[in-house]
This record gives sequence, C-alpha cells and structure tokens, in this order.
Amino acid sequence: MTWGIAFRARQYLKGSLWVVPLVGALCGPLLAQLDLTIEQHITLPQSWVYSESTAATVLSAVVASMIGLTGIVVAVGVLVVQMATGTLSARYMRLWYRDPLQKAVLAGFVGTFAFAYSLLRRVGPTSVPSLGVTMAGLFVAVSLVLFLLYLDRFIHRLRPVAVAAFVARGGRAVLTEVDALRRPAGGPTAGRTAGDGPGVAVATPRPGVLQAIDLKGLVGLARRQDVTVTLRYTVGDYVPEGATLLSLDGGPASAKTPKRAQGLFALGQERTIEQDPAFALRIIVDIAIRALSPAVNDPTTAVQLLDHVEALWSGPSTGPSWRPR
Repeated sequence: MTWGIAFRARQYLKGSLWVVPLVGALCGPLLAQLDLTIEQHITLPQSWVYSESTAATVLSAVVASMIGLTGIVVAVGVLVVQMATGTLSARYMRLWYRDPLQKAVLAGFVGTFAFAYSLLRRVGPTSVPSLGVTMAGLFVAVSLVLFLLYLDRFIHRLRPVAVAAFVARGGRAVLTEVDALRRPAGGPTAGRTAGDGPGVAVATPRPGVLQAIDLKGLVGLARRQDVTVTLRYTVGDYVPEGATLLSLDGGPASAKTPKRAQGLFALGQERTIEQDPAFALRIIVDIAIRALSPAVNDPTTAVQLLDHVEALWSGPSTGPSWRPR
C-alpha cells in the first residue's frame, strides 16, 4: 500500500499549484527563527550592523515588494488563461500550471515574505536582526532572478509555435519511455497464464480520466502475487465509476491485492502528457485548428504546427504503439 500512496501523492504534487508555495511559506518563519538563534551566538562586523529604523524600513520594503511580485505572477497566470482559451488550447493549461519554475517563483516570493515579516516582528530597541536583514536582501535578489527567468519563459511560451515545440518534446520523451518498456530487457520470461487460476477484477473507486500508471509498482505486485495482470483501460481513457481497471489471473491473490492495485492508478478530471503522447498530439492539433478558424485566420501557424506533428509522430518508436484520441 505504501508504494501506491507515494505514487498518488507524487501525481497530486505535480498537478497542484499551492503545495510548493505552502512549503515556502512554512520555511520562511523557520529560517527566521534559525537566524535569530545564530545571531545570539555570533558577533557581526560593524559594517553588517543595522539600526532599528533601517532594519524596520528594509524589512517593510521587502514585505511590500514580495506581495506586489506575487500579485504580478497571479496576473500573469490569469493572462495565460485568457490567451490559452483564445488563441491556443485550453488543454495547454494542464501543462502550464505543472511548470516547476512557476511553483519555485511563488514559493520564493511567499517564503521571502514570511521570512521578512517574521523578522520585522522582532525588531526593537534592543533586538535588531542584522544578519536576517542581509539575508532578506539576498532572498529578494534570488527572487528577482527567478522572476526574470519566469517572465522570459512566459513570453516565449505564449507563441503557438513555441507551445507546439514544447509539447512535441514532451510527447517524444514519453514515446521514448514507452518504447523502452516495450522492448524486453532479456529473453522471454516464464509466468502463469490467464487460465491457471481464478481471476480477480479490480474496479475503479471513482470515475475519471486515467492519467498515469505506476508500471514498476504494478510489475512488482504481479511478481509478488505470482499473477498475470491484464489492463482494461490505457492512459488517457475515461474510466466510469465501478468499471474494471484490470484483472489479476493465474494465482491466489490476497484480499489486499485489489486495494493495492487501485493505488497504482492516478485518476483525474483531464488527461496529462506524462504517460499519454496522444494528448500532446491533441494539443498541437487543437492549436492548428484554432489558427485556421475565421476568428484567428493564421494559416502560417497551422503549417508550422504540421512540422511538429510530423516530428512527434516519427518519434523513436518503430511502430505506432499508441493510438491518437
């Protein structure tokens, strides 16, 4: 059951936009407390010592600037939503808010805000966290660098061709992984057949789109239970509630096996590109269709996107092991 929980937690963290910033918000006060503890045991050079008014002014400016930068990032996110639904594809948003740089930027801003605010509460006539003020300035500099990187990526990835190139790269990477899984590591392996024992049907606990499968965990479960696993749905399919996800045949599976097998499947509201290269093709085709619509009327973009469709289709696989949906 442990591997199933870890797999689902990993999938949730990839799709969430608030977990990493929350970690940054929690680390800010912890770092502030660590700074106050360190300052009690060290003596700073005179050039590093701030007066009470200077420290309060600097920390107040840091708090205000981090709030403003966070608002700018949120405004950029709203602009991306408008652009994606207007000229790109609404499905592209699934990839946009999974961007690790965006999460790192928000975590840096929120963490710096929490750090500076925690120190600001400790500023007094007999207590000036001089080292913390210097660290707050350093955190602001790092946050500004992250913001510039984020702004550069935001500007470049809003172009339809850039989006198609990014999606095509992700699709080819998935095809490479699929091709590696399709090739056996050694000679033929022996195992039970479907008729060697009673089968066990594993049903889905809730409806949703099959976003990812923990293949290593599934193979490990099959080896431990000495069963043959037959998948009824592939990644990208919509699975109704109560439908059979897979069947276990050929061995006396334990009572906990179906529950463990359910934890190896990630279900969500929409498809992802992680294990679904057909979803990458769908995004590129959607953008091309919008470019050819009377409202946009951009045939040049549609022609450029055809190049990325061809590059995605002629990936590393020797044959089409997946079907576009």
